[in-house]
Amino acid sequence: MDQYVVIGNPIEQSRSPLIHRQFAIQTKQQMDYQKQLVALDQFVSFIEQFKASGGQGCNITVPFKEQAFLIADQLSARAEAAGAVNTLTFKDDGTIIGDNTDGQGLVGDILANNIKIVGRKILLIGAGGAARGCILPLLAQSPSCLTITNRSFDKAKLLSDHFKTAGAIEAVALNELENSYDIIINSTSASLSNQLPNIDRSVISTAQCCYDMVYDAQETCFLAWARELGVPTRLDGLGMLVGQAAESFRLWRGVTPATEDVLASLRAMI
Repeated sequence: MDQYVVIGNPIEQSRSPLIHRQFAIQTKQQMDYQKQLVALDQFVSFIEQFKASGGQGCNITVPFKEQAFLIADQLSARAEAAGAVNTLTFKDDGTIIGDNTDGQGLVGDILANNIKIVGRKILLIGAGGAARGCILPLLAQSPSCLTITNRSFDKAKLLSDHFKTAGAIEAVALNELENSYDIIINSTSASLSNQLPNIDRSVISTAQCCYDMVYDAQETCFLAWARELGVPTRLDGLGMLVGQAAESFRLWRGVTPATEDVLASLRAMI
């Protein structure tokens, strides 16, 4: 049976095995998917051992995405742009293919909730790895403009400059944001510590959709704030998690699984 694994440190919280097992049942794929805690200095040796034992692919979580980027023999355009890899595929000739499916997971979830991206103004809060990984897939949907804002304007500017040839993108300081963004995406982990981004409430209140990349059993503080300010559509990152897994599954197995039932079952568990 084909072997797959998700690795990270920590890893106990990962829901990827549950998601991929449901995908496998749904699509009648014969595969085994486990999770594995890997010591911080053992990433490369684990990959070599798993590949040598016949493993077909790996998902990569914190803190190994940059190391996965470095060991890949070939990179997809979105992995190259993200500077990080969350999906490794091991080919029969020994080649390691690196990809990043996080941004596709985000975009797919937004579209699945009947939110149009094409022609819309998007505000992306944060300029870290999570933001970087979703910029190219977002620009591929042809928004009218993608604005990046961050506590450090310099980091936002570096990111917008890096992607300036890929589409309409700009960096704007937190205190200079407009009140006309259609979609606002919080790529920071601030909600995990119950903190809100330092953005004027008028910027949030005029949005049609607010998206928080993190998720919890309860509504995140960012989405609760958006609800109080009257934002009609509010989405957390659970759909992104399932969506990025579906894209990894497609890369490995050549079939795209349906995500609705898997997302619903996962939502009921948290």
